[in-house]
Amino acid sequence: MRTRLLPLLIVLLAGVLLALGFPLAGITAGVEQQRVVVDRIDDAARFASLAQYVTARPGAGRKNPDEDERQSTLGSELKRYQELYGIRAGVFFRDGTPMAAAPADWRVPERGEGARAFSEALAGRRSHDPRQVWPWDEGGRIPVASPVVRDGDVVAVVVTDSPTGRMRSRTLHGWLLIGAGECAAMLVAVGAAFRLTGWVLRPVRILDAASHDIATGRLKSRVAAASGPPELRRLARSFNEMADNVEDVLEQQRAFVADASHQLRNPLSALLLRIELLALDLPDGNPEIASVRTEGKRLARVLDDLLDLALAEHAAADLQLTDVAALAAERVDSWRPLADDKGVLLSYEGQRAVTGWADPVALSSALDALVDNALKFTPAGERVTVGAAPDGESVRITVRDHGPGLTADELARIGDRFWRSGRHQNVSGSGLGLSISRALLAAGGATLSFAPNRPHGLRVTVVMPRTAP
Repeated sequence: MRTRLLPLLIVLLAGVLLALGFPLAGITAGVEQQRVVVDRIDDAARFASLAQYVTARPGAGRKNPDEDERQSTLGSELKRYQELYGIRAGVFFRDGTPMAAAPADWRVPERGEGARAFSEALAGRRSHDPRQVWPWDEGGRIPVASPVVRDGDVVAVVVTDSPTGRMRSRTLHGWLLIGAGECAAMLVAVGAAFRLTGWVLRPVRILDAASHDIATGRLKSRVAAASGPPELRRLARSFNEMADNVEDVLEQQRAFVADASHQLRNPLSALLLRIELLALDLPDGNPEIASVRTEGKRLARVLDDLLDLALAEHAAADLQLTDVAALAAERVDSWRPLADDKGVLLSYEGQRAVTGWADPVALSSALDALVDNALKFTPAGERVTVGAAPDGESVRITVRDHGPGLTADELARIGDRFWRSGRHQNVSGSGLGLSISRALLAAGGATLSFAPNRPHGLRVTVVMPRTAP
């Protein structure tokens, strides 16, 4: 669920940041340009104050030395201004004739933003704001015009034409800062999204873990229903009620199986005893008596296995740090005389010391059932091998035989209660041994799996943790 929820939150957060970042970038560019425009307006107003007392055109005869001085001062100010800032500036009469300009050959533009600004200034108003210049507009310039007013009339116009290299650099620098801030905010947002999704999905993970515990036999697992959204609290309560009902049903089932097995053992024992007494009055080797005796013993074995299965599913595991390899080697030694009688080579092949967390009694019982099952189906002259080895955070015990093996359909059903392969009905057994082994192992957190053993036979694997649960 996190893989679905987290990308959605990241996309939404990225959309919000972009929606804020683009307008902020536009505002930054506008502020930088407006700062330049205001500076040029101030400069143009200063030049207009100098030019409003110059009345004669350049080259015309003058009788007033003061006016010549003002003309010279205006020209020197424009030249110095252009040299310092690289901004073209000039004062032009209404017909476009220059009163003074820097550089000297600069004239009023005939079209474009400069021509429009000059026309607006002639009408007695400040020129409009020029179009926005962006960092990629390498040829962009900012023209500003201001009227020179004398006695209420516009007698000339001050025009400045500014390059935009520095302004575009400052704008780009501001954009880089905005981009860095957006990236930092995105990282913080992603971290917050991880925490948020973890907080939102924490009750779901707890519910999933409890479901897994119940599925693997730990029926006491429950979910705290006192925290989280109301919907999840209701789900937790419903889950706990379901777990209680499942536990009650399974407990009733186990109790019934245990009670039924226990109650049937006494009548069955009495029945077998009477069969033995009847056999005393019949000839030795009577086939009917032998058949009844065999079926009675088989029924007693089934009842014993049912009782063992009920106890295995009910008993809690006594987990200890156990030398699994030594325990497996010990069980191999115990079963070797029976294997020798059948002509089967039983051996232990693996490490001599591997520790894991297991219930030694339950693990011994499970290994006995697995080795017994392997010896039953392995013909004389073949091998059965048992091995133990570490595998990361777990320990693996493998029991390999070279018997007839099982088909894919039979592998899917092996371990079911009372199930036996149709090809092996003549082999003694109740069909409960592997079920009992699985129940004993599951109580301690171990798993039991089955697979083909190449080139033929069956491989049974027991996996248990190496660290304390």
